[in-house]
Amino acid sequence: MSVPNRLVGETSPYLLQHAHDPVDWYPWGPEALAKARAEGKPILLSIGYSACHWCHVMAHESFADPATAALMNELFVSVKVDREERPDLDRIYQLAHQMLTQRGGGWPLTMFLAPGDQRPFFGGTYFPKEPRHGMPAFGDLLRRVARYHRERGAEIREQNAALAQAFDEVAPSPADPAQVLDARPLELARSTLETTFDRESGGFGGAPKFPAATTLERLLRDWHATAGRAEPDLQALFMATLTLTRMAEGGLYDQLGGGFCRYSVDAWWMIPHFEKMLYDNGALLAVYAQAAVATGDPFFARVAAETADWMVRDLQLPEGGFASSYDADSEGHEGRFYVWQRDAVRAALPADDYAVFAARFGLDREPNFESRDWHLHAFESLADAAAKAGLGVDDAQRRIDAARATLLALRHRRSWPARDDKVLTSWNALAIRGLARAARALRRPDLAEAATRALDFVRGTLWRDGRLLATARDGRARLPAYLDDHAFLADAVLELAQVRWRDGELGFACELVEVLLAHFEDRDGGGFFFTADDHEALFHRSKGFGDEATPSGNGVAAGVLQRLGYLLGEPRWLAAAERTLQAAWPALLKWPHAHTTMLAALEEYLHPPQAVVLRGAAGAIGRWRDDIDRLYAPRRLLLAIPDGAAGLPPALAAKVPAGRGRDGAAGRAVAYLCEGAQCSPPIDTLPELVRRLRLQLDTPPTED
Repeated sequence: MSVPNRLVGETSPYLLQHAHDPVDWYPWGPEALAKARAEGKPILLSIGYSACHWCHVMAHESFADPATAALMNELFVSVKVDREERPDLDRIYQLAHQMLTQRGGGWPLTMFLAPGDQRPFFGGTYFPKEPRHGMPAFGDLLRRVARYHRERGAEIREQNAALAQAFDEVAPSPADPAQVLDARPLELARSTLETTFDRESGGFGGAPKFPAATTLERLLRDWHATAGRAEPDLQALFMATLTLTRMAEGGLYDQLGGGFCRYSVDAWWMIPHFEKMLYDNGALLAVYAQAAVATGDPFFARVAAETADWMVRDLQLPEGGFASSYDADSEGHEGRFYVWQRDAVRAALPADDYAVFAARFGLDREPNFESRDWHLHAFESLADAAAKAGLGVDDAQRRIDAARATLLALRHRRSWPARDDKVLTSWNALAIRGLARAARALRRPDLAEAATRALDFVRGTLWRDGRLLATARDGRARLPAYLDDHAFLADAVLELAQVRWRDGELGFACELVEVLLAHFEDRDGGGFFFTADDHEALFHRSKGFGDEATPSGNGVAAGVLQRLGYLLGEPRWLAAAERTLQAAWPALLKWPHAHTTMLAALEEYLHPPQAVVLRGAAGAIGRWRDDIDRLYAPRRLLLAIPDGAAGLPPALAAKVPAGRGRDGAAGRAVAYLCEGAQCSPPIDTLPELVRRLRLQLDTPPTED
């Protein structure tokens, strides 16, 4: 057993994977930075994550190799970073990589930094141990970079000055308080998405294809915004539902166990990159649940249910939080856990079951994975597969479901991919939001309970002295939280409050919002920085508005500020949301389709969200809530607050059940219907409330 390096004391499973490398790894921190300055050695910064396939390849080829490690130890101070724990560092150095190389980045990210100010002077992603595909051998590269640093100090300082200027130039311009916000970005995004839409396979653009949950939510909202018009936007609905259908029929979706992989390497959603991430599944669960309500299609409801069940079964930890991911690899091979040999499937299933299962999932065709294995992908519709097997559709579905259960049980006996069991606040918030949406759509209280357990874990473990922490594992919570942690969690609390009411949770969301305003807001320029004002000083403090693999933190923050601002009558929050939109305005006009979370906030700025507040006995208002919740209403906030709820903010405390006496006796159910800052008189019958909601159709007015 090798002597452990300094990563042995870390909590990240990714860093611990490297704790016995012969490389003298340091975690990012004062010790490594001080050593680099003292010795004048450049920093070799390697950023990756546990489920990253090419990170494992480079680790096996180079970081586990004694000769390569000796070069690294001699020439550099080597620092390993888990990008999921330190997205602040990853954002900065990915952007720097793009500036230096004029190419997109990725993982593993390999950057070489000046020892004094940690500005990068050279970088790349994966480098092979031996030269191939036009890339130099990693060992040769190390020698050349070290020599360049020794001999070209003046050039490096000049380049670093130019890089610092480039970072300043890409920073968003300050908000213009005179900027009038209108619907142009919404219209531009809608038209741009149609030009890149794949009408056969769904999705946007070519391979590789990513799920883009926020884009699909945007299209559902586009359709809904026109649903009351003479010509509703059925094309937006088609783009969303075709994409959702093709993704769930394809190999991107785990046809046996539920849940989605990270992305498809082809244009048909057939072969994925096999890592399964919590953030993808939380976001996709929410949009499939919304699609199920919007369309009434049981297929979307089934996919939502299976995805939620997978998350709870395979990712939720005993203490309540959700693990981060499953690896793409098992037994040293990507996808081995998921793919099948045809003979093994045939041997496991009754002949009649195999016939329809094979027709449905392509086992009667040539292998589709590395020319020898089959990865399950719905090649035939259920009706066509049933006809090919000589079965009725219902009988075919029963046989396929039985086959899926049999094969899933067999798969569970295989060597599982590694699970990264650290709990990330922001990703858990996305999971809570998705489970809350699914609990409402599917009438599944157990999913709301799973979301509640995760929220309780986050509040109990990661909320300390009025501030959030970003990550926890094995009882250790650490690292100051980021913009996304606060914004996503406030949004998740608001979603979960619409499933069931618990005293104190809305107050917690308000505390999170106040932390955002106190420590993250750019008071001069508008919007929110990714890191707090008391965060570790880095050479750049990033602020961005676009969606990436996760939704825009600024977009979610603006949306939450508006919803809470209207609900609780807080003008400061509404003003902060408006400043955020004004700061984002140039980007919204230039690349609207890349800012779909911001567009949702813009839509609710132009057409303030509707709030329905139900008060009364829990059983009565629960029935009202369930009836109202049957319709897709993306701009509606629905809160059922029972008698006896304690600690309500004044704006909600004033909304009392009908007929409640001074002695506090329970009153009849009553509803308050609010549009923006204006609320109706109390409505004391469900038919009248439904009539009012149908009259409004929850549809924004058309633009003049």
